[in-house]
Amino acid sequence: MNSVVVSFNQALSLILHLDRELLSIILLSLRVSGSALFIAAAVGVPLAALMAFGRFSLRGLCVSLLDTLMGLPPVVVGLFVYLLLSRSGPLGFLALLYTPSAMIIAQTILALPIVASLSHSAIVSVDPVIAQAASTLGATPSQISMAVIREARYGIMSGIMAAFGRVMAEVGAILIVGGNIAGFTRVMTTTIALETDKGNFEFALALGIILLAISMAINLALNVIRRKGGTERQR
Repeated sequence: MNSVVVSFNQALSLILHLDRELLSIILLSLRVSGSALFIAAAVGVPLAALMAFGRFSLRGLCVSLLDTLMGLPPVVVGLFVYLLLSRSGPLGFLALLYTPSAMIIAQTILALPIVASLSHSAIVSVDPVIAQAASTLGATPSQISMAVIREARYGIMSGIMAAFGRVMAEVGAILIVGGNIAGFTRVMTTTIALETDKGNFEFALALGIILLAISMAINLALNVIRRKGGTERQR
């Protein structure tokens, strides 16, 4: 019990004193996951709108596929990206393997189905009266679509935050494609696994506290977004 208390105190000391290595790992984690989330949102939200407003024969299949891909195993994604970027792979000439770019690609693949699927659900759940009212006021099809998307913004934001939580806690894919290289591709989750194996519980615990705080912040943001969305729908 005493050793646990000592480890916890030392972990807090590392956080409070802004340990340089700790900060670099945290910043890299945020940079990788933030970049992946930005790309996933930039692609996923328009894709969700296309599936919600578009009329094409394979739309149902695309929606089902996205729903299925939400549960992609991270290690499978990591293996796929590894084979894609390896020296003998089709994109090996880019020399991206074991770089932050490879980690961003893997996390984007994990985040994209979540953003697209949850955004699509939010858009199609909007009351049809919104589109009818916009049409009655003489809005063009694109203006009607924007009005519906604006109404679904809280659901879309919830999907983006959920995707951020998924990629921040992910370890399998980025460990495969990033290699967990000190000072270059070592992020919070992979460092926690490594330092725990080494018996360096203070450092692992410090990162665990930070990761838990980020997860709590994400959940808090999700609750605020959902509450705001619920309040607006009641008006």
